[in-house]
Amino acid sequence: MISYSQQTELSENYLLKKIKEFLLEDIPNGDKTSIGTVPRNAEIRAEIQAVEDLVFSGGPVINATFKNIAKIELFIAEGQKVKSGEVIGEITGNAIQILSRERVMLNLIQRMCGIATNVKSFTEIADKYDVWILDTRKTTPGLRKFEKYAVTCGGGKNHRFSLSDGILIKDNHIQSAGGVTPAIQMIKEEKFNLPIELEVDYFDQIKEALEIGVDGFLLDNMSPNKTIKAVKLIREFKSDEDIFIESSGGMTFEKFQNYLNTGINAISIGGLTHSVKSSDIRLEFKSL
Repeated sequence: MISYSQQTELSENYLLKKIKEFLLEDIPNGDKTSIGTVPRNAEIRAEIQAVEDLVFSGGPVINATFKNIAKIELFIAEGQKVKSGEVIGEITGNAIQILSRERVMLNLIQRMCGIATNVKSFTEIADKYDVWILDTRKTTPGLRKFEKYAVTCGGGKNHRFSLSDGILIKDNHIQSAGGVTPAIQMIKEEKFNLPIELEVDYFDQIKEALEIGVDGFLLDNMSPNKTIKAVKLIREFKSDEDIFIESSGGMTFEKFQNYLNTGINAISIGGLTHSVKSSDIRLEFKSL
């Protein structure tokens, strides 16, 4: 069974490096408004408030953004459901420092919570059928670790993180190689010691690949009925239950439910990350 490394944590060193980069973009020469309007020694307590129902992802981001700057207290765990109006956490410290880092923190956790919330809506249904919900590489450049981490907070699974982590032979690879057989043969000759998955559109491609040997199939844009037939064909070949089978192709919330009872192992959904709506979260200042 194909299984890739999961992005279940964000290291502090990585976060500090990325946040430094984001802050340099947002405040290259100081927060002029805050410096000009707020007393240097002003202290404040700020609440991170959910403005809508969501699934939380982003605690490590909050901690890293305000590390050695302010006191942070989080009331919500990663992957926990949050109701509109609930307080996710509090940040207490210098008002100018908090104001200058507010937007970077909110931008990141709003997107991460949006992804986790979106994923959870799929996994709550798919888990009943023991079907994984997989992400893809359709992520925002520079934010892949954040977004794939958010997927796991929502109960989803990470597909390969990068092109170096696994073999997924797609139609353009097949076309360039001159067919399914030469594509698989060439990749095996490279001895990458990685699982080989093949994207297929037709049953003939499945039959051809089964004879050569692959570790998994991605059934691309197959109807539910064709998917059931494809799964039967694969599972009956030498009674091999270890071959990984995933469905993909324009999976919406309505569409994916038609594939849950087809015998597949997983459904990969680009929309988990590439077209998600950020959750509405705000930072509200309160008196100490």
